[in-house]
Amino acid sequence: MVTSAKFPALPARQLTDGPKPKHAQLREILEEICTTDLEPGDMLPGERVLEETFGVSRITVRRAIGDLVASGRLKRARGKGTFVAPAPLISRLHLASFSSEMSSQGLRATSDVLLSKVDTAPAEVEAFFRAGERPHPHLRRLRLGDGRPYAIDDSWYNSVHVPDLLDKDVHTSVYGILDKEYGLPVTEAEQIATAINADATTAGVLDVEPGTALLKIVRMSLSGEYPVEWCSSLYRTDRYTLKTHVERAAEQPTD
Repeated sequence: MVTSAKFPALPARQLTDGPKPKHAQLREILEEICTTDLEPGDMLPGERVLEETFGVSRITVRRAIGDLVASGRLKRARGKGTFVAPAPLISRLHLASFSSEMSSQGLRATSDVLLSKVDTAPAEVEAFFRAGERPHPHLRRLRLGDGRPYAIDDSWYNSVHVPDLLDKDVHTSVYGILDKEYGLPVTEAEQIATAINADATTAGVLDVEPGTALLKIVRMSLSGEYPVEWCSSLYRTDRYTLKTHVERAAEQPTD
């Protein structure tokens, strides 16, 4: 066994020549270690340690690690090392708050409030709210899962219906507040998903490198006939995955 103060014990297992390549055998061992001994965010032992422990070449080690990085099980941080990647939050494109999505996947949702004020909204928000030129509650939050940054939500709320929203505890689920305190549950929404690259400010908040690809989702939410929320969210793509089910549209009869 190879141990250190930083890393778990590694099984000194001899890799054998056979139908399964050594890099595939090592990949299975490392994946087991990530599952049983390490937590998301923990560092993997260095390449030299893995070479010496399992009696393989640097090329074999890098191939095994590369496969796990490609599958999303590990992530590399330049100049720092290789770490166990967190399991991505999976959204199935149904109406659910960030908090409830996190809870359903066993993660604890929290928020850091980055901005909270009543202000003049952009033209696209005013057009959606159909409330004329008036200030609206503006809330920007860093959304965290088990203390790790997942997304930035930049949201506007219709002051016609929720003028004092920012007086509530917006560290919790705003959808829950809309439902329980205003009687305005979100009943439907239109979402638009695009990809962007993180600028320096966003990268610092989400703890990624500038230029990292992010998923941008703009959601326009209604409670019945009332437009209540316009939200632009930026998600870390290594921690958030969209999943949807599609079916072939019924063919229309022709003459």
